[in-house]
Amino acid sequence: MKAITETHFSLPGMKGVYVGKVRDVYDLGDRLAMVVTDRISAFDVILPEGIPYKGQILNQIAARFLDATSDILPNWKIATPDPSVTVGYKCEPFKVEMVIRGYLAGHAWREYKSGKRELCGVALPDGMVENQKLPHPIITPTTKAEAGHDLDISREDIIAQGIVGAEDYAALEEYTYKLFERGTEIAAKRGLILVDTKYEFGKKDGRIFLMDEIHTPDSSRYFYSQGYEERLARGESQKQLSKEFVREWLMAGGFQGREGETVPEMTAEVVAGITDRYIELYDHITGEAFVRDDRDAAEMERRTVEYLNSLG
Repeated sequence: MKAITETHFSLPGMKGVYVGKVRDVYDLGDRLAMVVTDRISAFDVILPEGIPYKGQILNQIAARFLDATSDILPNWKIATPDPSVTVGYKCEPFKVEMVIRGYLAGHAWREYKSGKRELCGVALPDGMVENQKLPHPIITPTTKAEAGHDLDISREDIIAQGIVGAEDYAALEEYTYKLFERGTEIAAKRGLILVDTKYEFGKKDGRIFLMDEIHTPDSSRYFYSQGYEERLARGESQKQLSKEFVREWLMAGGFQGREGETVPEMTAEVVAGITDRYIELYDHITGEAFVRDDRDAAEMERRTVEYLNSLG
């Protein structure tokens, strides 16, 4: 299957479309139709080649976790008329992403390694090593940038700058801890460790809703439980399932999204390898074998239109 990297849907009641790094979001008034394409981004740059089945994988994992956490708080999902499409409620988004970390990995480790002992106003203990479990999960929010890089920000600055009110922010923190706990429990049953993840929230009719994706390999980092302690003791890299392997491949090729840098060649072999890693995570986190839905963008559109028309 060729990667589906762009869509041009004409949907009933459509008022506009927003094209993000990975998602095409169609405005249907009080609802949205979000198409998760096969585009892939890293370091806030859209890479030149799409990854077949990536959109289907992300959307299906997100749909499962939205359903599995709906008792914690309401979420935006109404239906998935196509494996890569979610139709849901339009919410007014909070302009922060709630990042929560259970382990010292990725961006947090890179900051720690550079000598920083505070991240988003949260103090980190001395003497830690890469991928070590933190004493307790920490929330390290980022601003939600319209363009360019999201930036780390503290709880105090979010409230002081009026980005989110104190009462709402306290609720976002509580939901973030509860969602992470649920995700950790589900991952553990599958032999995985949920290392870190991010959540996006919005408001609808005065209530806080969970939005966007949840616990996918694009928004989360997973380690394999088996061998974790042994690899940590030996100072070895963890066997992981997340988009971090794409970032590592780019960094090895001299690319971190900085001006003047060029993305390494994405050969057919590289692209196929990334698809395989996404499928591997799907199989592990769901406990089911991934079923490839070989259709084109026109069929995705037809299914979505048929569903919307069925609503009357």
